Amino acid sequence: MKKTLLMAAGLAVLTLVFAVSVMHFMPDIALHAANIIHPDVGGLAMTTLAANKLRDYQLGDKEEYPVVAADIIYQGAAVGENASGYARPLVAADPFLGFAEAIADNSAGGAGAINVNVKKKGNIVLPISGLAITANDRPAVYASDDDTFTLTATSNSLIGYVSRWISTGLAVVEFDAALAKAALQA
Repeated sequence: MKKTLLMAAGLAVLTLVFAVSVMHFMPDIALHAANIIHPDVGGLAMTTLAANKLRDYQLGDKEEYPVVAADIIYQGAAVGENASGYARPLVAADPFLGFAEAIADNSAGGAGAINVNVKKKGNIVLPISGLAITANDRPAVYASDDDTFTLTATSNSLIGYVSRWISTGLAVVEFDAALAKAALQA
C-alpha cells in the first residue's frame, strides 16, 4: 500500500513538472491542450494570468508632462496645463498639474521637446496672501501664477487646502492635482 501511494505521489509530481515545463517552454502547446480541456481558456473569457507579466509601474505622486514651446518652468513652480495640453508655468485659471521637481528649460525648444517632472500630490509650505491664524477651517488655496497663492477663487486655479497655519501669510498646503482637476470639471 505504501509503495502504491509513493508511486502515485511520484507520478503526480512528474506530471506537474511536465505541465509547468510545457507551459513555460511551449506556451502555444499548453494553450492548445487547455483549449481541448476547456474551450474558453484561449478565448476572450479568460481573465486571469497564467504566467508572470511585467508591468510599467509609476510612482503615485509623480508625473511627467511635455512642456510648452519657448518657456522655462523653474523648480518649485506651480505647473498648469495650457489649452493645447502642454505644461507651463501656471497661469490663472489653468488646470493645476502639480509642482515642478526640477527646472525644465525649453526656452530654445519646440512644444513637447522636453518634459517637466512634477509632484502632483503632497504637502508643501507656501506663502499665501490674506492668510491669518483663523484659517483653521481648511480654506481652499488658489494660484494666480506659478508663485502667487491666495484664498481668492475668482479667476484663479485651485491647488489644494490649508493643512496647517504656520505664521501670518504662511501655511502647509495639502495639494492634489487630481482633486483640483475634478473640482474644476464639477
